[in-house]
Amino acid sequence: MRPTQGVTFGGRYELVSRIAIGGMGEVWEATDHVIGRTVAIKILKDEYMGDPGFLERFRAEARHAALVNHEGIASVFDYGEEAGSAFLVMELVPGEALSTVLEREGSLSTDKTLDIIGQTAAALQAAHAAGLVHRDIKPGNLLITPDGRVKITDFGIARIADQVPLTATGQVMGTVQYLSPEQASGHPASPATDIYSLGIVAYECLAGKRPFTGESQVAIAMAQINDAPPPLPPTVAIPVQNLVMAMIAKKPEDRPASSATVARACAALRRGDVAAAAAAVPAIAGVAAVGAAAGADEMTQLLGGTATQMLPQTAALDTQAREDEKKSKRSPWLWPLIALIAVLLIALGVAVFSMLNGGGSEPTPTNSSTASASATPKPTPSATTAALVDVDTLGLTGLSCQDATQKLVDSGFTSTNVTCVDGQSSPNSEDVGTVYEWAPGGNVPVNSTVTLTVYTAESELTAPESAPVFYVNGTQVPANGSVTVGDNVQVRWLTNYGACGTGTHTGFDLLINNERFTFDTGTSSTEYVVPDGIETLTASLAATCSENGQTRTSPAAVTQVFVNPAVEPSEEPTPSPSPSAGSGGGGEDSGSDQSNE
Repeated sequence: MRPTQGVTFGGRYELVSRIAIGGMGEVWEATDHVIGRTVAIKILKDEYMGDPGFLERFRAEARHAALVNHEGIASVFDYGEEAGSAFLVMELVPGEALSTVLEREGSLSTDKTLDIIGQTAAALQAAHAAGLVHRDIKPGNLLITPDGRVKITDFGIARIADQVPLTATGQVMGTVQYLSPEQASGHPASPATDIYSLGIVAYECLAGKRPFTGESQVAIAMAQINDAPPPLPPTVAIPVQNLVMAMIAKKPEDRPASSATVARACAALRRGDVAAAAAAVPAIAGVAAVGAAAGADEMTQLLGGTATQMLPQTAALDTQAREDEKKSKRSPWLWPLIALIAVLLIALGVAVFSMLNGGGSEPTPTNSSTASASATPKPTPSATTAALVDVDTLGLTGLSCQDATQKLVDSGFTSTNVTCVDGQSSPNSEDVGTVYEWAPGGNVPVNSTVTLTVYTAESELTAPESAPVFYVNGTQVPANGSVTVGDNVQVRWLTNYGACGTGTHTGFDLLINNERFTFDTGTSSTEYVVPDGIETLTASLAATCSENGQTRTSPAAVTQVFVNPAVEPSEEPTPSPSPSAGSGGGGEDSGSDQSNE
């Protein structure tokens, strides 16, 4: 079935307008006539319907995507097949794609970038926990709502897309600039794959350009595998640079441990807590970020900072080497290796000189000190490694802050290094005050700071500050005023609602004389025709809030006006014919004359 305006899929989804065309198919705005809501429907291209294996994988992925329930992931409502077409029904997200934002603004501030990356990472963690890997994270698949929330789209489809060879048209596989090295080299994807792609998105947001470019998709893929990314602008703080470079490390094991740690690091950096960010992603401290960004070459990673210092000088001095492909490929490790050999030769020379002079005159204190320092550096107290404790195995979940702190103290931590902070609210009163998350996780030195996050009580929702207002022909109807049957009334309301607490404001419920309407956070008005048979017109506006997969509705703000009956058109009375003066008078005069005669 060819998608066109007015066509209905599944007996309920009527296509309204086309939103976008992609490699997999078309996305349309549609109306669900069963429950009266607006949705997005993605219709696959006919060319993919002929492959039974592809179609079955798509069905399975659609089912899996529907299992992921997170406010940062566009919900999947339905799936169907009819008339040779397969379609996926999803939440219609208001706003625009991050790609559109970047095209308009060029680059984003550090705080805005960390906000977007942190929200996306938190949503990806929910998907990864459900066993799903997105595999196509890019700005075009990240929607930004008017209130700044991030929604990931194209779950389910993206997982299939990377099964298409790189040598195909490239439309199905997506933009190759965001492919991880393991994807580009044909290896299986993992949650670390999504972290890499998200790191490329972060780089683009901060620098205003992608780190890897080329004349063809294959050239870009090879750059993803072999080349080190250019440095980020110096205006970006070093801890933020280190986080991004860790996310786009060539090897999956060199990237942050999980999307959850990326989300925690972004939140910590936004509030200026570099120590907490480094606890979540150690590379932020600068230990591993440089080596990870330098590429997959083992020698470059071994030399770490030396390679980073030498490479820019080499590029500046030897322009011809940059143009020569073979020399360019050797540049990440050749000069650092030469530098290392030179250092070793100098050390060897000093040692030989010291040995040759050992049997003669007594060496000067300066030479002795230098030789000793070069040969056997003394260990410093900072080199001592603190004992490690696997925090994840202590059973902290569900404990009170006090009990969880005591468990950490019993394991070797000091109580002053344990902090409890308020986190998400819980609908269950028995969970309030109990631990559900901590950072850092895994093996943690006992002299480190551990932050415990506890559930808080749900905040009490209040009614919107302003009740809805009626307008007729552009004029506001005052409270307790009146409208007339048949009037086309516009109902308006304010969209700012800030009483969701730690939850997210997701929309409004509007009840007009027992007829319920649902709107997103960006909608501020609707129209309603006053029906006959009612004496009052009532509008009740309530806000909806979402947190932890739960939706709550606030009390309503109410407006009521009176309804006047329709005005019946008045019939003008038919005037009775009046006799003309001539005929009436003539008759009487005539009769009188006849009588007199």
